[in-house]
Amino acid sequence: MLNSEQTELDLPAAHSEPDSLFSSGTTQDTGGEALCPQPRGGGGGGGEAGEGMRKDVQPLSREERRRRRRATAKYRTAHATRERIRVEAFNMAFGELRKLLPTLPPDKKLSKIEILRLAICYISYLNHVLDV
Repeated sequence: MLNSEQTELDLPAAHSEPDSLFSSGTTQDTGGEALCPQPRGGGGGGGEAGEGMRKDVQPLSREERRRRRRATAKYRTAHATRERIRVEAFNMAFGELRKLLPTLPPDKKLSKIEILRLAICYISYLNHVLDV
């Protein structure tokens, strides 16, 4: 009885930092059986505590692996770089569209929504000219 209580008190200390098991960003089998001395048969009525501990060392779900991978600094920097490139391409496309649209002062600064609305009006005007 005293041995099983010592095991229960010792195990949380070994697992007090769950991130330390996955700090490298990869999932690996840590050999949870060495940390959990409970027999698999559940003998002695200690099966419930052993079952709870085995749940901690089960393989991670796909969603959990994805969440942990996205939390790494390397992933965040790469994602920020991709997003910056996407936004630059998006803004360049708006700039090109802006050059094609007629406005009263040719260098007037327009917002993105104004550019889109003006493009819609200009396209409908050109369709009307072609139809006449």
